[in-house]
Amino acid sequence: MKLVQGFCDTRRQWLQSCLAVGTAAVSPKLSWANSPRRKLPVAAVVTRYFKSSHSDVLVTKILEGWRHDGREGPDLQLVALYADQLKDSDPVHDLARKHGFPIVPTIDEALTLGTNRLVVEGVLSIGEHGNYPYTPDTNQKMYPRRRFFDEIVRAMQRTGQFVPLFNDKHIGYRWSDATAMVDTAKRLGIPFMAGSSLPVAWRYPQASLPLESDIDEVLCIGHGRLESYGFHALESLQCLAERRRGGETGVKAVTVVQGEAIWGARSQGRWSHDLLEAALATIDVPTNNLQKQINEQKSTFYLIEYRDGLRGTVAMLDGIASEFAVACRLRQKQDPFACWFRQEGPPYGHFEYLLRAIEHMFHTGQPAYPVERTLLTTGILDRVMHSIYQGGVTLKTPELDFCYQPADWPFANREVENFPG
Repeated sequence: MKLVQGFCDTRRQWLQSCLAVGTAAVSPKLSWANSPRRKLPVAAVVTRYFKSSHSDVLVTKILEGWRHDGREGPDLQLVALYADQLKDSDPVHDLARKHGFPIVPTIDEALTLGTNRLVVEGVLSIGEHGNYPYTPDTNQKMYPRRRFFDEIVRAMQRTGQFVPLFNDKHIGYRWSDATAMVDTAKRLGIPFMAGSSLPVAWRYPQASLPLESDIDEVLCIGHGRLESYGFHALESLQCLAERRRGGETGVKAVTVVQGEAIWGARSQGRWSHDLLEAALATIDVPTNNLQKQINEQKSTFYLIEYRDGLRGTVAMLDGIASEFAVACRLRQKQDPFACWFRQEGPPYGHFEYLLRAIEHMFHTGQPAYPVERTLLTTGILDRVMHSIYQGGVTLKTPELDFCYQPADWPFANREVENFPG
């Protein structure tokens, strides 16, 4: 058994304490709002665990507190961790020795510690970072999120116990994986959440777009790699788009435009220049000579046609912008609603607010917001990558013909001093 050296005794101690706690799935009828909460035992299934990785900025908050300073943290306790690509130099070894949890060789053991029952009441699956191949055609990174999910669910089925599960970022690199995972979770009654930290990050100005808003068009600016960072931009866009009157109705087509096709799409009314300027204004990016900059930086725009007529645009402005911001056109409002999704530097407090949402699901059995949001953004992203590969063709998306109602979950509001920049 390839446990961290010296952890056999720790493993037995953890097993005894966790079995004493019990492992039945949390009832969604429970309310923890007015009573102290015990620390729920949880497992982490990750690809890599190094400084500032997604594993670090989520799991280390369970171990070291919200600010990674040994103070207050979530009401969760890490039982075991599985790392798919573990290195001897990874700081998780020191954390394991300090906090007394085993690094185990299989996903099943992360949930059961080698027994015939679950010893956890929640699972974090973090398939981000690491040396994984790309699809040969669409250049999508083949993170093992579906494999992680299947092995986690297999352990639940083997023991007959089902507990909440969080999947970091988009659900899978291909649509068939994502829809299979969501369908399986629903069929088995597994509370399931996924997604980006951007929807719960700080917003400037801090105003919230009310539910049932009359939104005619929404545009998000993003930066970085078209798949991994494009997903964050899509989540930023969708967490506002879903707040339109009637809720989410689904997407009927996706097109990617680059170069002169960007300006042709603008002439056709497929995206609006004033919304682009409004979003850039929230992060103080000059808009003089914007067309020239977009052409020089070889920017990429994702054009999204919603089934109810809403127009959505993601403008990936690498080399022009280095933040995420959104602007919405509201019916009978002269000025657009616009805000900046501000992220903190180490210890990355916006992930605190993501973990608070996960913690809520682990304790109540109720997702803080619907997984359908991330199912939709996952599907859009998959079509985006295929549209790029096919030279910017419009791809119909009948698979994204589904509806959902948004949740009014809060975003970050505590002021901090160490924002970047």
